[in-house]
Amino acid sequence: MVKKVYTLKNEAGFEVSVTNYGGAVTSLQTPDRDGNFGEIVLGFETLDDYVRNPRYFGALIGRHANRIARGRFSLDGVEYQLPCNNGANHLHGGFKGFDKRMWDVREGDGALHLTYFSKDGEEGYPGNLTAFVDYTLLDNELRIDYRATTDRATIVNLTNHSYFNLRGAGTILDHELTLNADHYTPVSEDLIPTGELKAVAGTPMDFRKGKAIGSELAKVAGGYDHNFVLNNSDGSLRLGARLYEPVTGRVLEIFTTEPGMQFYSGNFLAGSLIGRNGVAYELYTGLCLEPQHFPDAPNHRNFPSTVLRPGEEYKQTSLYRFLSE
Repeated sequence: MVKKVYTLKNEAGFEVSVTNYGGAVTSLQTPDRDGNFGEIVLGFETLDDYVRNPRYFGALIGRHANRIARGRFSLDGVEYQLPCNNGANHLHGGFKGFDKRMWDVREGDGALHLTYFSKDGEEGYPGNLTAFVDYTLLDNELRIDYRATTDRATIVNLTNHSYFNLRGAGTILDHELTLNADHYTPVSEDLIPTGELKAVAGTPMDFRKGKAIGSELAKVAGGYDHNFVLNNSDGSLRLGARLYEPVTGRVLEIFTTEPGMQFYSGNFLAGSLIGRNGVAYELYTGLCLEPQHFPDAPNHRNFPSTVLRPGEEYKQTSLYRFLSE
């Protein structure tokens, strides 16, 4: 299959590009407060660069997003060992997760319809799983619908790993973030949840009223890379995060049906990755807001389950709304 880029553009001028390699969002153009369109996601010049994409820029993540401790989980009395590609732990589906697979793409109805068939045993996961992801560009919104079915009990947790910078340059430290979350899941030194749901009140994790990302970043060892427990998690589409950039006036609102939102402040960007226009992506030049189930969910009974069984359908929707003020 040949690597290709597909582009959706609407009459208002909003534009999103997606590649069939990893289902990655390679470009997202939105207007500032003066109506000037510009790039708001980090990305590369060529598709070959996405093959050498160690930080998952724009990619679809699966079969199970985020970390699984020691790559191990138990399902129906059977112990499974997944590859450990992040130190002693499993991350984002393994060495060759969904971000490194070729997706079938069909264009139509103002959307891109992506499909990937993941064979039983791929990266250690049980079950033949078929994943469907639809990218739909609306008036000022990008909607991502995820579905999956399996012929054997397995675990599934899908998301998109776009790095946002609403100014299109510089760092994200002055971006103002609001998260609709009273609790978060604390982590160990290797970013594995302890299992506790901790109140954000009185901690640097409190984004309920909105604040600049850099305002308390120094108080968080290693930077933000935490799962926030979204309020009112009943499976309905509701506002999970709001991001505002004061120079351009751009606003990003993320609505999701998922119970969690992983906020990552770009702590592992170190200038070694050269993006479009020859720009080196330095520390904090982009941030991720990933709607998903909780990290290491299969190993914590008090976390929402990521188990999918035959006859069931995995479904989630995330909506990215673009405004300015």
